[in-house]
Amino acid sequence: MTNDEVNEQYDEAQFLMDGAIEHLAEELSKIRTGKASTAMLKGIMVDYYGSPTPLNQVANVSTADSKTLTIQPWEKSMLAPIEQAIFASNMGLTPQNDGEIIRISIPPLTEERRRDLVKQAKSNGEDAKVSIRQARHKIMDFIKKAVKDGFPEDAGKRKEDEVEKMVKKYGEDVDRIVSGKEKDILTI
Repeated sequence: MTNDEVNEQYDEAQFLMDGAIEHLAEELSKIRTGKASTAMLKGIMVDYYGSPTPLNQVANVSTADSKTLTIQPWEKSMLAPIEQAIFASNMGLTPQNDGEIIRISIPPLTEERRRDLVKQAKSNGEDAKVSIRQARHKIMDFIKKAVKDGFPEDAGKRKEDEVEKMVKKYGEDVDRIVSGKEKDILTI
């Protein structure tokens, strides 16, 4: 085993950990905080002439103010399918259609709902940490195998220490991101 092969696996582990952080950020952006955000509607698919299409590809989604989202479809015929998709998403949002535009008022969150959302955010953070640990496990196994196959033992130890530092950094990133979202959710 060469140093290049070990570095390549290290980079791969880092790529996987970056992916875990990106996925966490995307999942947390979907959690309501009581403020209107276009990211809340990101995963909604609309039936566009028979094929499921992301909402943002059939309409302009924007925030009118901190409590209201507006959806301006590019074709008036899309008003009803957009409404149906929002109801089907089970997000607890009620669209109001005035024949031109759809408005969604974001209701204030109850204390109980806020606690549930914090639990959900923490669960997403835990999932990200599991992904990070899986990437760590994979690279550590590779390094151990490389040492058995003739890679210098001291270089292997140094690489393992680098991996541990990287895992610690990513774990702290997850904690920081989740705690920021938690603060967001609990802020009225």
